[in-house]
Amino acid sequence: MQRKPLRVIALLAIATALTVPVGAAVATTPPSPAPTAETTTSSSVQGRARMDYPAAGNDIQVSVDAHSTFARGNKPLRSWGTFRIYHKIEEPGGKPQVYWGDFKVDCLTTGGPTATVTGTLERTSPGHPWRTMLEPHVRMGVSFYVPEAGKGGGARIGLTGASLKAEKKPPLTPCMAPAADSSVVAGGYTLQDRR
Repeated sequence: MQRKPLRVIALLAIATALTVPVGAAVATTPPSPAPTAETTTSSSVQGRARMDYPAAGNDIQVSVDAHSTFARGNKPLRSWGTFRIYHKIEEPGGKPQVYWGDFKVDCLTTGGPTATVTGTLERTSPGHPWRTMLEPHVRMGVSFYVPEAGKGGGARIGLTGASLKAEKKPPLTPCMAPAADSSVVAGGYTLQDRR
């Protein structure tokens, strides 16, 4: 009669010895992750403002409505929107000259209170010098500094010029613009960093 309980104890010991290592191995092997869609974030900059310009009689304004989506990293998956550079020149005793150029956004990057926007020239005001001085669809860039209310001073704008046809310089690449170094003197912008 004593053999039966010993046999049961022996079988339980063997079963325990076999299941513990298997159970431990299963517990330390992580399950393979289920496929998921890549998380995206978006950013935007919108508004219209006049920038400070040191020469009297010049009114330079930049209006923008630019958007981007991002996955990982700093390069946008997609950017879209428009921006306009407007320049009114008043000469004493003369008729004011008004020039503008509309750009199709090809890149918007943001980081904290800053944004960089580039785009290609799509159309200009009639008689604009850019029509003869620049290559069609030349790229230009605009940068923005839009501090939170009460922090970091006032908003600023930076503009790149375009390479003139005669200069034969390489074109500006997407997402590249200068520092925002000119103060905003009227108007303003709203910036939404990636979220």
